[in-house]
Amino acid sequence: MQGIWPISYAYFNSAGELDRESMRLQVQIALRTGAPGIAVLGLATEVNKLSVEEKHLVIHWAAQDLAGTAHLAVTLSGLTVAEQLDLARVAIEAHASYLILQPPSRPANTIAEPELEAFFMEVLDGLRVLDPSIPVGIQNAPEFLGVGLKADALARLRARCPNLLFMKGEAPVVIIERTVHQVGRDFPVLNGRGGMELLDNLRAGCAGMIVAPDCALEHQHIAKLYSEGAIEEAEAHYARILPTVVFVMQSLDTLVVYGKRIAAWRSGIDVLHDRRCALQPTPFGIKTAKRFAEQLGPLPGCLMYPSP
Repeated sequence: MQGIWPISYAYFNSAGELDRESMRLQVQIALRTGAPGIAVLGLATEVNKLSVEEKHLVIHWAAQDLAGTAHLAVTLSGLTVAEQLDLARVAIEAHASYLILQPPSRPANTIAEPELEAFFMEVLDGLRVLDPSIPVGIQNAPEFLGVGLKADALARLRARCPNLLFMKGEAPVVIIERTVHQVGRDFPVLNGRGGMELLDNLRAGCAGMIVAPDCALEHQHIAKLYSEGAIEEAEAHYARILPTVVFVMQSLDTLVVYGKRIAAWRSGIDVLHDRRCALQPTPFGIKTAKRFAEQLGPLPGCLMYPSP
């Protein structure tokens, strides 16, 4: 798993239900921009606000819309091993290409690292029974989730579980660089954080990034320039989008309130409903987000919202 992957937002209609057409549009845009695939059910998808049935819908819709033309990565969340394996069955039946394990969704201070390691090991063992061929990663994001694994725990899991093949982090680049060094270059590490420190993540040896759709197109372009050796041009492009990235990534609440709106407006749609957001949009916040969306411009095949 490598490259720049957009992760779907959860769009809700005015009735508060998942909006089918907006979810489809995200996949269509990802395909137009040449993304290697899309990820679903991560933190940007507000997974902890979705029912089990809604999680299944998100997986099935993404698989239908991709129609085998690009990869699908599914994050497995749940309180118990059984819940994560049940979600994995749905993802495997939908022909997901990759699975990403999240720590169990309970307060971080109730999970010690040895317990988390044992939890992941049990899920990984169960996944080998369900489908020994599907690559699995761990979302190791203590900075956002409050719990994670150190490099020695990851090494033990890798030795025991041959299906554990990559890691998704959510950490500053100085931490990710150390992680890449500790786990070795044969174990791909992807970072997130909305593309913060994108170029330095690539310099640190990250195999790619999983980022929200608001700037995913620009991240793809910058990463391509970097891979081609056009470093100064990549730096210049990154400098132009960095204010947007910083604005959006102040917190997860900022991401799902303002980042989602920037992505929506660039796609020609609007955010009709926010589900249980701790942060409520303000007139100044909306004005700022609109300015950033207009600076970035419409996504391929789309008109800005509202249309001129």
